[in-house]
Amino acid sequence: MSVNVEKLLTIMSMLRDESHGCPWDRKQTFQTIAPHTLEEVYEVVDTIEREDYAHLANELGDLLFQVVFYAQLGKEAGYFDFQNVVDEITTKLLQRHPHVFPEATVESFGTRPALTASQVEGNWEELKKQERQDKHGKTVSVLDDVPATLPALTRAGKLQKRAATVGFDWPDIQGVIEKCREEVEEIQEAVDSRVHDDIEGEVGDMFFTLVNLSRHLGIDPETSLRKANSKFENRFRHVEAAAKADNADLQSASLEKLESYWQQAKKTST
Repeated sequence: MSVNVEKLLTIMSMLRDESHGCPWDRKQTFQTIAPHTLEEVYEVVDTIEREDYAHLANELGDLLFQVVFYAQLGKEAGYFDFQNVVDEITTKLLQRHPHVFPEATVESFGTRPALTASQVEGNWEELKKQERQDKHGKTVSVLDDVPATLPALTRAGKLQKRAATVGFDWPDIQGVIEKCREEVEEIQEAVDSRVHDDIEGEVGDMFFTLVNLSRHLGIDPETSLRKANSKFENRFRHVEAAAKADNADLQSASLEKLESYWQQAKKTST
């Protein structure tokens, strides 16, 4: 396996070679590669959600290439290399799993105490809190290091989860449901006011509260929304097919006709 990794690293360095490398690869920077990384992550997630495991290794390879690319850029700039990347994650895994590696060493494996998944998660948060303190010298906020570039729904969940670690949370699901109802009323009031900024703010609050509801229900909001998108896409395609079969134009069809197509789609698609 190590030989294959070395070959991959060698190919990456050749692609960046000033004399004989690839012009496209040579002109890339950390900043220009970052959008491609996001794209590759989403392609991995999409492959998993479609359960297309035959192509998952291929997509994971594309994602690994992103890491190798960053490592080459880091090496050229004198920041870090691929071995540093491996060392960093190895150390982090050993330190963040004291219930598996009590001495933070591979040799200490096998003497772990019995912990529940929730206990492990609690320990994980404490360890990350300590890491934040070590990194900054002091903790400015429990919300430190929640990346601003995360997708909005994911970041909302992480912010809420961090706040909950210090007790800033609803005691039960009912409180969140009531908050959802309150936000709906506030959206209506904002709509009635016809003030765009107020409407935008209240809709944002609604999204944030729905993420909170998802967290309390143990549902990942990103996954939930992707499934809703897929459901809508399947049903709308059915609506299009039904209209085509009737030689009907969707744009000119009545609301009643569109609703009948939609109800039919709900019965025949998921």
